[in-house]
Amino acid sequence: MKKHLLVVLIAGLMISCVSPKVYKDLENKYADVKRENRRLIDENDAIQSALTKANNDLSALQKDYDAAVSRRDQLENELNASRSNFNNLKNSYDALEKNSSAAIAENAQKNRELLAELEAKEVALANENSRLQKLQKELEQRSNRINDLENLISAKDKAMNDLKNAISRALTDFEGKGLTVEQRDGKVYVSMENKLLFSSGSWAVGDEGRKAVGQLGSVLAENPDISVLIEGHTDNVPYAGTGQVKGNWDLSTKRATAIVNILRENADIIPGNLTAAGRGEYAPVGSNESAEGRAKNRRIEVILTPKLDEISKLLNDI
Repeated sequence: MKKHLLVVLIAGLMISCVSPKVYKDLENKYADVKRENRRLIDENDAIQSALTKANNDLSALQKDYDAAVSRRDQLENELNASRSNFNNLKNSYDALEKNSSAAIAENAQKNRELLAELEAKEVALANENSRLQKLQKELEQRSNRINDLENLISAKDKAMNDLKNAISRALTDFEGKGLTVEQRDGKVYVSMENKLLFSSGSWAVGDEGRKAVGQLGSVLAENPDISVLIEGHTDNVPYAGTGQVKGNWDLSTKRATAIVNILRENADIIPGNLTAAGRGEYAPVGSNESAEGRAKNRRIEVILTPKLDEISKLLNDI
């Protein structure tokens, strides 16, 4: 009887600790999270668009480079042909010099014209070679920047894959208990059904759930450059409890906050990387028409996102 009274007393204290102001702050923070998530999606789209544009620019630059090479080769051929003509005319000039001063004068004029033409072609060839070198240098610089960007994106993807594998290894004891880990869209998603974490209508995390969250926190502590969004979700069955919880949305927020509080017990996790958000019944992954679907919808999702500052800087340099 004393134990039951103690549980009721603790539950009452927990309910009374959440004020309307805290609830409003959580709502505001969730709105910020949605905007940040939208910004990250837009930023990722901008990155992919910029990468496509950079590759298109690289292709155009390659075409200019190839055209310049072709033009240079044409000028060299014309120069060689002009030199051959010049030699022929010079030989003719030497022969005519012995026979006719008029022919010599005419040949001399042609020689001067040919020399002028040769000089013009040599200048054009030198200018084209200079332009070709400039294009080649610019092509190499753009190629290097694009390679750096692709390598950085690849490194980010590998880091997220390594993070997913590390989390999967850390939580292997909870496989088949309502926990899944997957990687998509450059992020890692850790989903934990409520049967692993909470009793019905409660936001108090059980011992098994605490163990799972603690092991997840051990991996997050080793990855300080990852943003961590904790989302609470419910099914569409109206909340039937009493007290300060006003409905499913409020309950999902309190559950997300409970997970954040457990993660914060790990002193190596940066609090600024953590965000709690409640989404209520409005992001289901299963049908609420069946008990199995509703069970999948009652969950906590931990969304791990890499920071994209380095990628943004490289895109600005392209």
